[in-house]
Amino acid sequence: MKIGIVGCAGRMGRMLLKEVSASPEATLVGGIERPGSPATGTDLGLLIGGETLGIGVGDDAAELFAASDTVIDFTTPAATVTHAALAARHGSALIVGTTGMGPDHVAALERAAQKVPVVFAPNMSVGVTLLMALTERVAGLLKDDYDIEILEMHHRFKVDAPSGTALGLGKAAAAGRGVDLDEMATRVRDGLTGPREPGSIGFATLRGGDVVGDHTVIFAAEGERIELTHRASNRAVFAKGALRAALWTRDRAPGLYSMHDVLGL
Repeated sequence: MKIGIVGCAGRMGRMLLKEVSASPEATLVGGIERPGSPATGTDLGLLIGGETLGIGVGDDAAELFAASDTVIDFTTPAATVTHAALAARHGSALIVGTTGMGPDHVAALERAAQKVPVVFAPNMSVGVTLLMALTERVAGLLKDDYDIEILEMHHRFKVDAPSGTALGLGKAAAAGRGVDLDEMATRVRDGLTGPREPGSIGFATLRGGDVVGDHTVIFAAEGERIELTHRASNRAVFAKGALRAALWTRDRAPGLYSMHDVLGL
């Protein structure tokens, strides 16, 4: 499978380059950065501290999509919208791990998914995908006297909050309870908030240091507490999951998929 990487010079981009270039099931056909990036022209192998691959960092997204069976995108919501249109135009599958996506951004993925396979997940980790499935299951089994709180911590440079993964866990909990997350979510607490609203799903956000990503779903009742936790210590887990998703799209029909589909959940 011929795979291209957009945003290849960033932290996640370099992880993706390493995973794809090392895979016997994939061929790395290129990587791009935004026009004017200082990384432009740098050999992709040298970019990840290895031997030269004979492929320089480019800046032509259309060219990359035309050359790729699948493109992996961990960039920004605005850039991802552009990439979704290019994927549909050139017939490339698209793997999206971009965070901070809003309804309009997701709508762009849905349009592309009418023509090509699109896998979108707020977190590509296999472990986090299992955590989401467990969260939905547990939320469905426990009654409303178990309060649900979602705690997440990331590095100091993360720009969106709560994390896309935390919101995904909230959606899983809401689905298990059969409620709408937008109606039940409590995303900020400050001052005299009064008692906790029964049935609400709370979020707490921590930022600091170099934390890759910690997520805990807490089910708290009178006399006991159940906690489901995932901690990522290396971004490679996200790259491994994205590569797994990319390989999964081979001969897949057009549609908008999730990591649950990739894992057969």
